[in-house]
Amino acid sequence: MNYKEATEYVESLQGYGCVPGLESIRQLCSYLGNPQDSLKFVHIAGTNGKGSVLAYVSTILTDAGYKVGRYISPTITDYRERFQIDGRMISKQGFCKYLEPVKEAAERMVLDGKPHPTPFEIETAIAFLYFLDKRCDIVIIETGMGGALDATNIIKTPICVAFTSISMDHMAYLGSSLEEIAANKAGIIKENIPVVSVLQKPEAAKVIENEAGAKNCNLIIADPDKAVNIKYGLTKQTFSYGRYKKIEISIPGKYQIHNAVTAVEIIDVLKEKGFQVSDEALRTGFAKTKWPGRFEIIGKKPLFIADGAHNEDAALKLAQSISFYFTNKRIIYIMGVLRDKDYNSVISTTYQYAEQIITVTPPASPRALSGYELANVVREYHNSVTVADSMLEAVELAYLLTGKDKDTVIIAFGSLSFIGELTNIVEHRDMIRRDSHGKSEEN
Repeated sequence: MNYKEATEYVESLQGYGCVPGLESIRQLCSYLGNPQDSLKFVHIAGTNGKGSVLAYVSTILTDAGYKVGRYISPTITDYRERFQIDGRMISKQGFCKYLEPVKEAAERMVLDGKPHPTPFEIETAIAFLYFLDKRCDIVIIETGMGGALDATNIIKTPICVAFTSISMDHMAYLGSSLEEIAANKAGIIKENIPVVSVLQKPEAAKVIENEAGAKNCNLIIADPDKAVNIKYGLTKQTFSYGRYKKIEISIPGKYQIHNAVTAVEIIDVLKEKGFQVSDEALRTGFAKTKWPGRFEIIGKKPLFIADGAHNEDAALKLAQSISFYFTNKRIIYIMGVLRDKDYNSVISTTYQYAEQIITVTPPASPRALSGYELANVVREYHNSVTVADSMLEAVELAYLLTGKDKDTVIIAFGSLSFIGELTNIVEHRDMIRRDSHGKSEEN
């Protein structure tokens, strides 16, 4: 199997959709020798912030000298980003190598009268095989959706279980109340395993507290209110937390302090479990950590921000950052959303900061809401809305509306699904602009 055949096979799996439950992944992994049982994990659930916490923890552990697997979703620029070791994604050859036995196991399941595994189950099994074969010291893994019935919850050997901010999302699968959603996510808690949770809303906090207590787990609360001496910025932010003074992070956004203190508490748990992480490794790891699509600066003249805010909680955090960093700035939005998201909440939380809103259809997703449909919804909140027929047109229109006003800020958000294409367009445009300026100076 070459990489083209591998990607065609992965594409063919999309028809199997999303089927919550562990029976299928257990069957699949059993055919593969249960590779997950020979790995050590940090297992992270939550609605928003999972990826950032995963990035902080894994970068710190890599800086401490460990071989660290990362399993993430969704991805931004390349499908293979799902499978990383020490921040480097799997090679095309490697992906084919580990897909082969998983594909064969899936075919055996069908021959045995079992349902075909879903795409996420296939990917999860690939990750387990890859990380085991490469002898990772530890794997930092995030749930795809929920917790109790998420394919990643087949793991039995987490060293630590962690929860980022829990809010309303995926209600069709996880429940219609915050308590129900939290209960689903709390399903990853294992007997006698330490639990780290960021400070939650009371309804979610009670659920996690009860589940941790029922399973005899030590519950550690990462409290952002205990972070002091905070200095916010778009390229660098610093804070002190507990005995750690002047920690520097490079991911912007006010809410990143919440994610960073959660990562600090996870690292402290790992240190108690025998992982050797020096203060220097913690500091350099935090400073090095990058995470695309999270209030990320992708262009500078004018300032161009990309953010994956796609639900009410993420939109609220985005709105807080906009009002904090860009007071009195002229702001232009590019918005694209998926049909199955609560985009009304995203719009109602953010619309008031924008002078102009451009809507676009996220590319290559059957779940995408068309830019025209989105525009009709946005017009219920905002009277200056334009539809772009493509991502390229949306970017060009945003720059056109900016004109010569370098204080204007362009912010693209609504779904991570278009951030990769958007970033490529902006970076290519900036490269052409720099080259043309260089030639002009030479002439």
